Amino acid sequence: MNPKTITFFCLLLFVFAGLSFSYARTEKPQVQLAILLDTSNSMDGLIEQAKTQLWKIVNELALSRQNSQPIELNVALYEYGKSSIPANEGHLRMISSLTTDLDKISEELFKLTTNGGDEYCGQVIESAVNALQWRPDKNQLKIIFIAGNEPFTQGQIDYKASCRKAIEKGIIVNTIFCGDYDKGVATSWKDGADLADGKYMNIDQNQELVHIEAPQDTILARLGRELNQTYIAYGSRGKELKERQEAQDHNAMMLSAPVMAQRSVAKASGQYKNTSWDLIDAENEGAVAIEELDAKELPEEMRDMNGKERKAYIEKKANERKRIQEQINQLNKERRKYVAEQMTKLPDNTLDAVMIQAIREQAEKKNYQFEN
Repeated sequence: MNPKTITFFCLLLFVFAGLSFSYARTEKPQVQLAILLDTSNSMDGLIEQAKTQLWKIVNELALSRQNSQPIELNVALYEYGKSSIPANEGHLRMISSLTTDLDKISEELFKLTTNGGDEYCGQVIESAVNALQWRPDKNQLKIIFIAGNEPFTQGQIDYKASCRKAIEKGIIVNTIFCGDYDKGVATSWKDGADLADGKYMNIDQNQELVHIEAPQDTILARLGRELNQTYIAYGSRGKELKERQEAQDHNAMMLSAPVMAQRSVAKASGQYKNTSWDLIDAENEGAVAIEELDAKELPEEMRDMNGKERKAYIEKKANERKRIQEQINQLNKERRKYVAEQMTKLPDNTLDAVMIQAIREQAEKKNYQFEN
């Protein structure tokens, strides 16, 4: 190989190395969050709190940045302690792997039911550590929250080994005991958190949830529904998943107006993405080439459009979405201020309160910052 050829290949390697470095440097930081819920007989209140407060937790995380970059939120969901799941499967089930599809997490929470069973905390933690696709970078925030009310020591898999394995991978394990604080300590829930650099907390899972109704809630709910009209469903499951979006609006609204307001805010944040079925999100993420899509993949109103017309239609809908999102975000600033003034009247031992407190503390240790 002559010197000019060698020089050429060296330059190519240098360019590719530079591109790789640039990509790694600009890759969006993630928060990976696995929620492990006890679904045995006594846990109906826990499930109610989880589905009610999901959007509030999402909105809190949407305020976070790492090194000035907005984060990408991935959520996984497990249930454990249910007797209808066979004992040889640990009475546990991965409901969803780590995903940015927040409507899926909401849908699954609303499907959860309870029945009695043995609660193998060590086994469900081990499953989450081994089966989920955690990022190897220990500077990223990787958190497990496990909530339940039976001894942490149940099952053949030692919780101590599971928690140590988690923290070796940089995964923090936070434990939430549903009941008396001292009883949770006595039954090793605190020890599990201590082993994995986590936080031990207790809640009253049957605490009646008090929702602060803000003056902005009605408008936020309306804007959230209007936002749906900017989504352009494509592909074989597009129509089905768009209907799921509307169903989760309905579920939130049936809980309360403040829950629907929180969901509307979440839908206006960077954490709410539907790349697999919405053309605007898909194009923004580079997941589709609009001009090349088969007409059968498109919604009916777009099937006769040429490439230029498709682009113009998507741009128009994207601008509508941006306008509505800006309205929602402005109203949310006013809402947050109003709610903050009322917060001192609420109990601080509900699922959302303890999770948000733990997330903030642990995120700040990894150089994540939160907007006020």
